[in-house]
Amino acid sequence: MTLARAVATLGGIGLIRPAPGTWASAMVLPAAWLGPAACLGLSVLLLLAGLWAVASLAREGAAHDPGWIVIDEGAGQLLALSLVPAGAPWLWVVAGFALFRFFDILKLGPVGWADRRKGTAWVMLDDLLAGAMAAAALLLLRLLWPGGTL
Repeated sequence: MTLARAVATLGGIGLIRPAPGTWASAMVLPAAWLGPAACLGLSVLLLLAGLWAVASLAREGAAHDPGWIVIDEGAGQLLALSLVPAGAPWLWVVAGFALFRFFDILKLGPVGWADRRKGTAWVMLDDLLAGAMAAAALLLLRLLWPGGTL
């Protein structure tokens, strides 16, 4: 396995069937223990690594977002987790996971628009948009939920 393929598959997670995107999203959940800033930083790191890996694998069809590329799910999930407060009950992490997968799978609004585009950046962008929408939903839940905890 080349380095670019290892990065794009998050160390082979993208080769797991069924639902490689869900496995990749679940794999990054422990990062929530590190706090919001770490999740945001890791999201940016995965974004940059993913852009490089997808560009490196473009001749293998990577620019068309094959299912085995899951670094984008990792980056999007981490972006959603960046709105989970440090030390929050584990149900916030579960809510972040469920919201991210909801937006990623259903491809609502801007997520679907980005998903229909082809190219290196778009492979990453649709999942970052799903992560941003999940983060916004988490923020709204925190504002509306009495006491801000689940």
